[in-house]
Amino acid sequence: MINRTITLQARNFFLSVLVLLSVAGCVMTSDKFTAVEGFSLQQYLGTWYEIARLDHSFERGLSQVTATYSLREDGGVRVINRGFNTETSEWESAEGKAYFIGDATTGALKVSFFGPFYGAYNVVALDHEDYQYSLVAGPSHKYLWILARSPQLEPATLDQLLEKARELGFDTGQLIFPEHDESNT
Repeated sequence: MINRTITLQARNFFLSVLVLLSVAGCVMTSDKFTAVEGFSLQQYLGTWYEIARLDHSFERGLSQVTATYSLREDGGVRVINRGFNTETSEWESAEGKAYFIGDATTGALKVSFFGPFYGAYNVVALDHEDYQYSLVAGPSHKYLWILARSPQLEPATLDQLLEKARELGFDTGQLIFPEHDESNT
């Protein structure tokens, strides 16, 4: 069935996000993950392609994953995560909201996909000049994403981000590199 609103897989996707945020509890910050300074939300808004991630249940089996950020009327950030489920051949998405933790020029936010449960979203590396790539850490070493404005990153840039992740204590050997079909993005 084309364009089903909520499938069993989508429901499981949303429930997994809820579990993640419940486990994360209230916003967790960590001295391990220092968020970038000089952050510009206006430049960060828009669509980012997931280049790599650590495995977790709420994105398992998804390819062509994107995150799109836009402004909310309440001053927060609207977050739309979208991916193609290779098992069901259907698109899945989740909508959340994010708010700065402290100063809006520091890349430390809290994000929620369900109610009062928020998880940390720490931009720990960023292309400050053109906003073409970003390294994002969650509340612990279990959550890491490499994002880019296009489905591919230059190998040198990817190596630089992987090195930064290793310096922060992430096991980069466990990263998943989802495929992107540029005709569907």
